[in-house]
Amino acid sequence: MGDGSTRGFARLLRKQETAAEAKLWGHLRKRSLDGFRFTRQTVVGPFIVDFLCRERGLAIEVDGATHGDEAVVMRDMRRTAFLNAQGVAVHRVNNADVYENIGGVLETILLILAQRPQRFVRTQARTPFGLRPPPPAKPGEGI
Repeated sequence: MGDGSTRGFARLLRKQETAAEAKLWGHLRKRSLDGFRFTRQTVVGPFIVDFLCRERGLAIEVDGATHGDEAVVMRDMRRTAFLNAQGVAVHRVNNADVYENIGGVLETILLILAQRPQRFVRTQARTPFGLRPPPPAKPGEGI
């Protein structure tokens, strides 16, 4: 799940969200988007994602103007590769799209969610980034 300093930084980011993140969060929180549960500023390995739907393994990243910088683009590519290797797809949206076309942003997110299989079922066991796999079958079950 990341170390304590990463979790602490995630808490700070939740308190200091951008206006675009706040607007999108208003549409994602409390299972508002077709019943899908999202968390915000969630630690996945060494990274923090803006929004995460654990059930479908989908991270939503809200990108501002700094994401056009070459160094930031390279960092985002490494981050996306890591997340993909963990089974998490990454969908990026621009601040401008959140402000000017929130309906289109939400529709796209729903389309992506519909294409991703339900991946994780809640149990007591935890995986490295908080996702819970289904319990193993008992001998003789599933035959």
